[in-house]
Amino acid sequence: MRDEGGGWVRRRAFFKAAGTAALFGAALGSATTARPAAADPVWNLLFQQWVPEIFAPLPDPPEHSPAIVIGSGFGAAVTALRLAEAGIANTVLERGSRWPNDPWREIFTGDDLPDGRGFWHRTNFTGVSKVPMNFASFGGVLDCTSYPGIDVWRGAAVGGGSVVFTGAMVAPERRFFDHLFGGAVEYGELDRVYYPRVREMLRLNSMPADVYGAAPFTHSRAWDEQVRKAGYQPKSNDSIFNWDVVRGELAGTCRPSATVARSNLGNSNGAKFDLNQNYLKYAQDTGRSAIFPGHQVESIAQEPGGRYSIRVTKLAPTGDVLNTRTLTCDQLFLGAGSVGTSELLVRAQATGTLPNLNEHIGAGWGTNGDVVLGRGASALAGVGQGVPSASRIFDESGLPLSLESWYIPGIPFETGALASLGMVLDPARAKFGYDAATNRVGLSWPSKNREDMVAAARAVDHRIAERAGAVLEYGAIGYDANALFTAHPLGGAVLGKATDGYGRVHGHPGLYVMDGAAIPGSTGTVNPSLTIAALAERNIQAIIRAGR
Repeated sequence: MRDEGGGWVRRRAFFKAAGTAALFGAALGSATTARPAAADPVWNLLFQQWVPEIFAPLPDPPEHSPAIVIGSGFGAAVTALRLAEAGIANTVLERGSRWPNDPWREIFTGDDLPDGRGFWHRTNFTGVSKVPMNFASFGGVLDCTSYPGIDVWRGAAVGGGSVVFTGAMVAPERRFFDHLFGGAVEYGELDRVYYPRVREMLRLNSMPADVYGAAPFTHSRAWDEQVRKAGYQPKSNDSIFNWDVVRGELAGTCRPSATVARSNLGNSNGAKFDLNQNYLKYAQDTGRSAIFPGHQVESIAQEPGGRYSIRVTKLAPTGDVLNTRTLTCDQLFLGAGSVGTSELLVRAQATGTLPNLNEHIGAGWGTNGDVVLGRGASALAGVGQGVPSASRIFDESGLPLSLESWYIPGIPFETGALASLGMVLDPARAKFGYDAATNRVGLSWPSKNREDMVAAARAVDHRIAERAGAVLEYGAIGYDANALFTAHPLGGAVLGKATDGYGRVHGHPGLYVMDGAAIPGSTGTVNPSLTIAALAERNIQAIIRAGR
């Protein structure tokens, strides 16, 4: 096995030696950092050797564009493509780098022993494995923003969250969608037209039988067996993973990634069919959409004549500021994700650069009810660490929720655990606020919100473990639930409140919200990416047809 650019073999050997005791020690709070922080210049040289593409000189966007799209995740990518197809030239601004894929190089780091390629300008991280990690600061692919009571995970790369998510793309039930959106969007329209459109664009499909039967997905089969013993019937998840690449990993024709617990920080071999391989590529292929990595938007404003101005900092991947400019456009599409879009709008409202925003700006924010769970397997055997999620179950014995089969992020050795990502239909919401002293936007997530979600998800997972004869009770060591994070931040500029029913921001013609900020805190116990993309397809079609 090759070992270029970061030491996959070295990391695997480390964890094999560490053994399961490291997991239990971390759960009890006794773990120490696995790697001390290194000097930035040394690591920057290594990163440049491993991924020279992201160090190439960055082009400058035009001073004026008919349309600017901020961000490059699901909503932004859909917007850029459909504008371009309609003949509207557009500029896409993305703060992160545009990372390549390669069948053998380690483009991205792993979350077992991550380096700076993994995280957006921070030097430490404690994930769901509860093992603290230190590393050098760099412009990596995952932004972990800490607020009181909650850590928010979001993409920081061209392709946004599609680079760092687990690939499951599931539509919610109509009853939950209608409850959440309150009539602002007609579910049948999405179900007939826009969910199918996104599924086709992203080639979504459930896990094939040959992959499901492979050794790295033993945990998927064991998870399904346990939930059946508990009286549930697992449903297959549609996934964005390219199964031919996964098969290549199994056959040894490319470097293992999706089969060895790598996903949260990217798949080097392109195993995920992320937005760089579809919407963004197709947008650029039209010749009317240009993507500019390394451009962080600091503020937005509407000028007296009606056009929009955008203050942008150009960043090297090392974090060095290359320049700061003001760009203008006739139409401005916000697709920076729930946190990024909300920050820009809340700051603009507070500072008066968008003075006509209404009282709903910053409101309706939620975590999609995310909870991470771990229960013991029913037999002492290897379970594998394949990443794509095969299946899910639904329960409404308490708060409605789904559990989705998952791998254990950051722990690529055998633990005897079966992981789940829970998504609870949680009514708790928060609102972003502005601190004039620091010019920062923030929020607070009360502990009561976490406790209710954890209790609901834990009850279901415990019932499964009990009925399936799980060997180990993970609750006894405090590892069975972790609700201090969300990978699915939603809300802050909700459809039908901060905007009209198609994302047009009230009070500012030509300004649109096209991403997860438009969703009222939850997508009804399922992953939000499919709904974000489908809403963007619906909304941009209406905007283009109306000419505004």
